Amino acid sequence: MRVDLPADRRARLIAHLQHLFAKEFGEDLNEFKAEAIVDLMLRTLGPAVYNQAILDERGHVNGIDGDVFSEKDRPTTKEKER
Repeated sequence: MRVDLPADRRARLIAHLQHLFAKEFGEDLNEFKAEAIVDLMLRTLGPAVYNQAILDERGHVNGIDGDVFSEKDRPTTKEKER
């Protein structure tokens, strides 16, 4: 699963990462390196965060109306642990 960000959000994230590296590590992070880090984080963390958000939302919806999902559609304990 590929996670794409709108150009403006991506630019803000890159600028934030550059600021973080300068402030916390005293290192200048050029735009190329910052983009590479953003791409890496989106590839590695993006799918896990997305899947967790889906499971959280299912839990929220089930909390509102317990019969929204049939028993076969409910997340299993194993899915909840991901």
